[in-house]
Amino acid sequence: MQIEHRYTDTDACARYLADELGADLRIAAPLGLGKPHGLLNALYRNTAADPIRSMRLYTALSLTRPQPAPGLEQRFLGPFLERHFGADQVDPQYALDQARGALPSNVEVHEFYLQSGALLHSGCAQRSYISQNYTHVARDLVVQDINLLVQLVARREGPDGARYSLSCNPDLTLDFMRQVQDAGKPRPLCVAVVHPDLPYLSGEAEVAEDYFDVELRPETSPLLFALPRQPVDLAEYALGLHASALVRDGGCLQIGIGALSDALVKALLLRQQDNTVWRRALVALDRRGATHALAGWLGGLAAFQAGLYGASEMVMDGFMHLQRAGILKRRSWDNLALERASAAGRLAADVPGGHYLRGAFFLGSRELYAWLDATEAVDPDAIDMGPVSNVNHLYGDHQVLATLQRRGARFFNTCMMATLLGAAVSDTLDDGGVVSGVGGQYNFVAMAHELPEGRSVLLLRATRQVRGGIESNIRWNYGQTTIPRHLRDIYVTEYGVADLRGKSDSECVEAMLSISDARFLDALCAEAKAHRKLAADFVILEAWRRHSPRYLHEALAPFQQKGLLPQFPFGSDFTEVEQRLLPALNWLKACSSHWRGRWRLLRAVCRHGAVAADEAEALARMGLAHPVKLADRLQRRLLQAALRRKQM
Repeated sequence: MQIEHRYTDTDACARYLADELGADLRIAAPLGLGKPHGLLNALYRNTAADPIRSMRLYTALSLTRPQPAPGLEQRFLGPFLERHFGADQVDPQYALDQARGALPSNVEVHEFYLQSGALLHSGCAQRSYISQNYTHVARDLVVQDINLLVQLVARREGPDGARYSLSCNPDLTLDFMRQVQDAGKPRPLCVAVVHPDLPYLSGEAEVAEDYFDVELRPETSPLLFALPRQPVDLAEYALGLHASALVRDGGCLQIGIGALSDALVKALLLRQQDNTVWRRALVALDRRGATHALAGWLGGLAAFQAGLYGASEMVMDGFMHLQRAGILKRRSWDNLALERASAAGRLAADVPGGHYLRGAFFLGSRELYAWLDATEAVDPDAIDMGPVSNVNHLYGDHQVLATLQRRGARFFNTCMMATLLGAAVSDTLDDGGVVSGVGGQYNFVAMAHELPEGRSVLLLRATRQVRGGIESNIRWNYGQTTIPRHLRDIYVTEYGVADLRGKSDSECVEAMLSISDARFLDALCAEAKAHRKLAADFVILEAWRRHSPRYLHEALAPFQQKGLLPQFPFGSDFTEVEQRLLPALNWLKACSSHWRGRWRLLRAVCRHGAVAADEAEALARMGLAHPVKLADRLQRRLLQAALRRKQM
């Protein structure tokens, strides 16, 4: 069956959908990359312009470009954003209006995962947020009477006609449509919005033409949204090195996104490619040998021979780098292949084919998108994109196979804070403000406890910068938690590894103290004693009192100086000049957050000197080579002070 309604004009498609579905639009759209911003914007405009109409959108992770503040931030980010995202990039207008509290009264936006920290100050976003496990979203959508599903897809012509790939987002669409059918609910109108640059992935992500009712193929499409690659500092590298020793050869790997995950991937590459140096870095960090001891039975210290299998809700750049290095290579097979192998008396490993990476959605750099496309062309079995129920969930008709695939699983996720008793804070602040969302974290933590030899590993920085100083991310207690203490497992900070599984409360407290920043040890210990979770005669080990940024620098500076721990481990989207500017601008931002820093800036600005040779290019990049206005001259002075901060 062919699609009856095809459009190249986005506004015309939106008008048809509004006429066909009536005044009340109840829309489901994928999270992240799979949202067709152009069509959603057209539907949003039509609804906002007509108070008789209404629109209710269910989605997650509405990606928008950063909105830089006026001044130095705008001078730096403005040219970068245009270069990186392209001049024709389209932001979801509803997300921009939601962030500034300007959604019209006839529009509701419900998300189960927010762009991290972007909507903390949006009242409507905070009120409309739905807290859900990723695997429960499809089930809960069924009762919302969705009448329209819109999705970005890839399209391929074949001998049997056109076929479509859900590509970046088979995660919820497949589960949702199946559950709608099982519940006997009316099928929503399904719209395929074709993007020419979206990788075509086959397997479960591929659907027939009659899966959709409407096709929209715009004459022009903006660049795919690509995440800029972030810098990694020494503390993050320390954390990644500790975590990399917990990975077992021949096991299964899940990782998230961000600097901590990049540090872990870089450490795994170092373990594989220069194992002696990797071990030396671990020894420099781990003088007590605690991580080495855990690696002996939880992970390993050798390079990978059998390799790893990837099972992660999110496919990101790290998996690409691991595959290229020959680490991500352990293949898994479907039920039919296993049955044939068993009937022939062979091991599954003797059966050709199979995939080494299973995911539910992907998001990352343009290099990742090109790698996915190229991998599909030469090895279409390698990457298996499918429903989130098969990735984040262990139970169901795939349970036996999933257990075999995920042997020796290490599920790495990040959190914001942790308590001494082992609960994790990953998505919500003490006052209820939602930073991001639960996503699949709870799914993977719970699954780790069910899988033989499976472990959940939560990564967090030991401290964070706040207005006027530093705070510990390891707390006695916190008002909101994402992972309850009874699911406590492994935590990793830059200062080491805490294995909490099966331990008593006092043992958990001691383990968490052992990976805390030394500046907060006494206060944390006193609080635990006050609540009778530590014995009154407990004494903090002297080795723990060395846990400080200076200690990390002394341990890792030699490796950094040899270029083994680069600021951008996988390349940068910033130019060399921009890379020099980044730490200077971050220093300015940190100083301006408290009165001591502002006083320091004032003194620095009062010092005037000629432009140094290495400053001229940076000032030119920021448009401050020849400032005329007083405000511009002040910005120039501030920037010079930041560039010279090491000499101050």
